[in-house]
Amino acid sequence: MIRALIVCIFTVWGGIASAEQLKLAVTTSFHNSGLSDVLLPAIQEDTGIEVQLLVVGTGQAIRLGEAGDVDAILVHSRPAEDAFVAGGYGTHRREIMYNDFVIVGPQGDPALVADAATAADALRLIADVSAPFVSRGDDSGTHKKELALWDAAEVSRGGDWYRPVGAGMGAALNTASGMNAYILSDRASWLSFGNQGALALLFSGDPVLFNQYAYIPVNVDRHPHVKSALASDLEDWLTSPRAARLINDYSINGEALFTFNADQGS
Repeated sequence: MIRALIVCIFTVWGGIASAEQLKLAVTTSFHNSGLSDVLLPAIQEDTGIEVQLLVVGTGQAIRLGEAGDVDAILVHSRPAEDAFVAGGYGTHRREIMYNDFVIVGPQGDPALVADAATAADALRLIADVSAPFVSRGDDSGTHKKELALWDAAEVSRGGDWYRPVGAGMGAALNTASGMNAYILSDRASWLSFGNQGALALLFSGDPVLFNQYAYIPVNVDRHPHVKSALASDLEDWLTSPRAARLINDYSINGEALFTFNADQGS
């Protein structure tokens, strides 16, 4: 078993001992947004499935799926997802919803990130002045995106200004707030973050910051014990009109956190 998990078990009706349980590994950004508090009770109401969330980064979620420790994963790193399916660990990949990544930083914006034309330019500006930058450093989907953005910007990371913390999105944002540093966040986590302090959303809108979430059932041919039928039922619910309404309607201060984009079929 892979250790160091944050296991969140949601029980809607405590009196129903016969509820069928499914283990779903999800990203910290998805859970921190609060959307799971909306979706999980509706899932149990409609399907009878009690979803047990294992809240980890995308990299660890994928390792849980590879080990057969969960029945399905909900993650947001396309290259890692494709490799998971190609390796025979997942049956298929189903897009569910999306939001975007944003660059958050000090309200005074010493690196002038708000004036950048692209995400790559924004990162170059941060590196040019060695402004403190907090990296999740945890092999999550957000961390993978951040590294890809640095590589695209052709910027070397290192020195005292670059601070990997090896933590989830909430903890990384708390560190950035305490240091008054720049950080890459998904929009949902930033909007739901309660300790923004002197930080502000400074840059967004570059198409490269698109952030897709996908659902992947673990392959029963590789791990016969996984609950493939329940995973299929959950996929049907996550791509249903009710899921679409709940996802699209979920907002903070009038701003939507996710957009549903699953194919609902005919």
